[in-house]
Amino acid sequence: MRYLLLVSHGTMAPGVSSVLDMLVGHHDNVLVCNMPDGMGADKFVENLKKTLTPVGADDEIVVLGDVIGGSPLTNTMNVLTEKGLLSHTHAFGGLSLPMAITAVMGDDVAFDELASQIVDEGRAAIREIEIDLTDDEEDEDDL
Repeated sequence: MRYLLLVSHGTMAPGVSSVLDMLVGHHDNVLVCNMPDGMGADKFVENLKKTLTPVGADDEIVVLGDVIGGSPLTNTMNVLTEKGLLSHTHAFGGLSLPMAITAVMGDDVAFDELASQIVDEGRAAIREIEIDLTDDEEDEDDL
């Protein structure tokens, strides 16, 4: 099985999971572990290990974390290493909804190709909205 694991500070990961449920339906293979304000790394790791209970040695894992180098993603990588799951894992920082949708909808895509698609989708989703403030209509007074 392929799992999507969302990890974050605060409520970002549960929030993204909630929106995924709303937009693409509930998927049992989406796992969530977050680190609310005031939670220590030890408690996060304890919760993460419980969250990873359904993951088996042959399963694939896509990890989307909020910040590279942040405690949730760093501890997640440590736990996956400890469990011997790192060779079946693609991990990303910069968690976004478009990346999560791509990951959850990519069940029929080869694992390495899915990783590429997730990065491409994350990049494509980052754009500044260009607002045209010019007035296309000429005022009658200007004629």
